[in-house]
Amino acid sequence: MNERVIVIGAGVMGRGIAGISAMASYPTVLVDVVPDQLRSAVESIHRNTEKGVAKGKVSAESQAALSHYLTTCTDIKEASVGADIVIEAVPEIMELKIKIFEDVASVVDSKTILATNTSSLSVGQLASALPNPERVIGAHFFNPPHIVKLLEIITAPQTSDQTLRRLKNFGEDTHREMIVVRDSPGFATSRLGLVIGLEAIRMLEEGVASAQDIDRAMELGYRHPMGPLKLTDLVGLDTRLKIAEYLHEALKSEAFRPPDLLRKMVAQGHIGKKSGKGFYDW
Repeated sequence: MNERVIVIGAGVMGRGIAGISAMASYPTVLVDVVPDQLRSAVESIHRNTEKGVAKGKVSAESQAALSHYLTTCTDIKEASVGADIVIEAVPEIMELKIKIFEDVASVVDSKTILATNTSSLSVGQLASALPNPERVIGAHFFNPPHIVKLLEIITAPQTSDQTLRRLKNFGEDTHREMIVVRDSPGFATSRLGLVIGLEAIRMLEEGVASAQDIDRAMELGYRHPMGPLKLTDLVGLDTRLKIAEYLHEALKSEAFRPPDLLRKMVAQGHIGKKSGKGFYDW
């Protein structure tokens, strides 16, 4: 029988991770303190799965597994009892992630994997604040998880080989394409992706070209599936701003200094697809 998986946070990433976990026949509990968020998440997961079945990209067996293995809960501790793998997908706030894992650690076995979906924060710092730090690891999924197969696994100095092997097994079962990177600010994907995104914002700010043409340059010239500005809209301008501020401080590099345009748009509430307006109208 597959290990029991708990996913904390029913936002865009959390619901996606929970969906692929349940479809791989892992007993999966999606946790969020807001009941309406959970209802919305489950509806979204099933809607995306139905689209996948209609397009021939999701099997009827996977759809059946989703219905059988996915449940929800509003209480983190209650849901975590008996968990084998706990994945948090909450906002990029270290104190919040530590608090959640402290609550989880108080009710789970010492070998339960504590995996963070952070895209930039230090996995080692998180591990050092928790008991049994060898079971802490980074599991950076990509949006949307049911389409984007990449899983960036981040190992902290404390992470054990056994924890890495078990997370890789989960990745294989959920049909991920995995890379393993050492704990470092921005890891591999956020560090590379963000610097391109920030430069694209500076180009727009300077009037070099329109958002559409900047994006088309990367899509057509470099075969990126999506341009950096549209991708920023999808990720969320607020999320990118937080990561940029963190990397600018951590790496002491001007390449990560947030452009004034990014700060202005976030202050105005134009944070991308989730608000209906960013560099594009959604």
